Amino acid sequence: MISAIAWVPKGASRPEPEVAELPSKDEIEEMIKSGSLDRSEDNGSEDEDEDMDAEAEKQTGEVAQALAVADALGKTSNKKSGTQLDDLTDGLKELDMEHYDDEDDGIHLFSKGLGDLYYPSNDMDPYLKDGDDDDSEEIEDMMIRPMDAVIVCAHNEDDVGHLEVWIYEDSDKGDSNMYVHHDIIISAFPLCTAWLDCPLKGGEKGNFVAVGSMEPSIEIWDLDIIDEIQPCSVLGGAVEKKTKKGKKKSKYKEGSHTGAVLGLAWNKEYRNILASASADKQVKIWDVAAGKCNITMEHHEGKVQAVAWNHHVPQVLLSGSFDRSVVMKDGRVPSHSGFKWTVTAEVECLAWDPHTDYSFVVSLEDGTVQGYDIRAAKSDPSSESKPSFTLHAHDKAACTLSYNPAAPNLLATGSMDKTVKLWDLSNNQPSCLVSRNPKAGAVFSISFSQDSPFLLAIGGSKGKLGVWDSLSETAVSGQFGNYSQPKRPKT
Repeated sequence: MISAIAWVPKGASRPEPEVAELPSKDEIEEMIKSGSLDRSEDNGSEDEDEDMDAEAEKQTGEVAQALAVADALGKTSNKKSGTQLDDLTDGLKELDMEHYDDEDDGIHLFSKGLGDLYYPSNDMDPYLKDGDDDDSEEIEDMMIRPMDAVIVCAHNEDDVGHLEVWIYEDSDKGDSNMYVHHDIIISAFPLCTAWLDCPLKGGEKGNFVAVGSMEPSIEIWDLDIIDEIQPCSVLGGAVEKKTKKGKKKSKYKEGSHTGAVLGLAWNKEYRNILASASADKQVKIWDVAAGKCNITMEHHEGKVQAVAWNHHVPQVLLSGSFDRSVVMKDGRVPSHSGFKWTVTAEVECLAWDPHTDYSFVVSLEDGTVQGYDIRAAKSDPSSESKPSFTLHAHDKAACTLSYNPAAPNLLATGSMDKTVKLWDLSNNQPSCLVSRNPKAGAVFSISFSQDSPFLLAIGGSKGKLGVWDSLSETAVSGQFGNYSQPKRPKT
């Protein structure tokens, strides 16, 4: 299944990703000591270890026995098949193997033709051309061009969590090509992702993805490195220490979540800031450059499912919870109670309208989507602010939604009912433009591209990434086609 999707801006990826160096013995030992390579799942008892040793000894004994039998059979056959041995001896004499290396005067083993030519460089040697071509093809396959769209999928298959880095190639002819460029094995079931360009390794910008999982930690991976086995940074999490009796005891790092991380949001204005939502009922604000938690907020009474920063007022943060509430807080004054909206069901997802600084939508477990205008918010908790609209979008949980970054009032929603729908929210009177079953199973994550605004990435329970060109739909192109000019990456 695909639980989360994140687009990487065009031009943000390194054209030639690096291949990770294998860790040294000392580094591996350090990983084991720090708990990075957790061996706690190896619950085998000493009896099992003894059984394995005994099995190994048994296999060794069987091999030795087989060799002895073969040797014995050889000796027996020597006695019984003298004629065959005589024939073999005669054949060897005829080949004259003892004088095999002696050269005859009339025979030249090495030619005096083109094969004897000396080439100053391998590039001039025609016999090496094919190998060079193969190498160049492999290098070209691993290249990421500035115009390539990159999509990161949080994927889980057969209880193995990993990130898939996809390349989406689109051409002017209308045909497209998609393939997995590389993947990254992660330690736990991934639940959410957030792309960020905070320069964690120096320079002006980076290319990283933060991953929240069933663990209380947040892993940050460098997308420009292939075959990496360790995240470049880990926020929070538990550390295992051995007691005097030799037993392992877990202790949370300072500022860590104590439950699964269900939602993440990167602040594009303050690029070192990341917000997280957790099953421990907390919302945290992290400084990813310093690797520490700056602010912890506990304004929800249930698991916090989603967080989102305002696009125009980047200090303002929304959070949505299983306690059927949405809360807006200002990160500059986290002690303030903020503003609260009560909704009709558990929150699944929420998003700020990128075209205004005062509107947001929230999708719920009962399939409805509600829109709100914060200008009508009331600080008195006893006074309820009514939604701008309530949309019965899906028959099952509306797990995910995404605003189109270019076309105002165009919203996409995805659901457990296996459909993705496109809505026109003009005048707070939503109308469905298109409903589609993308064959992804239950839809868990959708996202419009910033660079090609009408491309919608879709992931769900079947674990297959889909990309829908929504502008190919007549209802969409007729209403929003004038916003279709894609952004060009800086070169």
